[in-house]
Amino acid sequence: MHNPFQEIVDESTDLDWIEEAKGGNRNALEQLILRHQAWIYNIAVRMVFHSHDAEEVTQEVLIKAITQLSTFQGASRFRTWLYRITINHVLNMKRRGGELRTSHFSAYAAAINDTPDLDLPDSKSVPVDGALLVQEAKLSCITGMLLCLDRKQRLIFTLGEIFSVSDSVGSELMEMSADNFRQCLARARRDLEQFLQGQCGLVNPNNPCRCAKKTRGFIEAGHVDPKHLQFVPLRVRRIAEVADGVVQRIEDTVNEPVSAIFRDQPFLEPNDQVQWLRERLFRGDLGRALEIRDRFST
Repeated sequence: MHNPFQEIVDESTDLDWIEEAKGGNRNALEQLILRHQAWIYNIAVRMVFHSHDAEEVTQEVLIKAITQLSTFQGASRFRTWLYRITINHVLNMKRRGGELRTSHFSAYAAAINDTPDLDLPDSKSVPVDGALLVQEAKLSCITGMLLCLDRKQRLIFTLGEIFSVSDSVGSELMEMSADNFRQCLARARRDLEQFLQGQCGLVNPNNPCRCAKKTRGFIEAGHVDPKHLQFVPLRVRRIAEVADGVVQRIEDTVNEPVSAIFRDQPFLEPNDQVQWLRERLFRGDLGRALEIRDRFST
């Protein structure tokens, strides 16, 4: 089955750009970043929630990749090498503010239940359409659920369930056996399913929680900012569309609605990381300190 982590993205072009970048070609380095930055960002945003934190994580990963580029010898595909750097970084990074929103499902359920059910705000009082606000509240809540998993579970679920990475690829990226990867994925899926079945109206119509009823409460609590929608305006494709519309078949049909909710999440485009690199690494003091600025001068 095709999935975006295994897709062929003209590996020979990657290798050409790598060799040119090793020789100091700044344009080749920028092309590598443009090709791969969105996948780094989409992993990061599901690990730390807030877009500004995810952009910082993406930048940190890119710095590591750039400074370690000379060590890439082609023993594995460049994308695999880059995602290993990403995974090691997000597993070992310091806590971000978004991660502190909640630590377990019971606390998350309590926070949602404490949010009052209210009518949508008056259309004249907000700068965007009410349907967009409901969608933002829904995506915000779904992404927040992932924070109830520990980092390792969250990462494995993101790889295996959201991005449909195979057991063999997932185990390689996580540096664990395929059996362990499957077991960890099954536990994460079970924990999320139990929460959704008992709490979320999207999965179980008998549950009282409805996105439209919580939207205004999320706005008043500061979880949704009508002036800065984190998920909706950045949406360009669904995860399933990025994976060529192939949805992984799951033997337990009860899990399918849960899986669909997470795979229907947006594939987000980060702010231009190339522009950040030009300003901070190619012209700034950080680039001088990391000995990057003078290496990429062409």
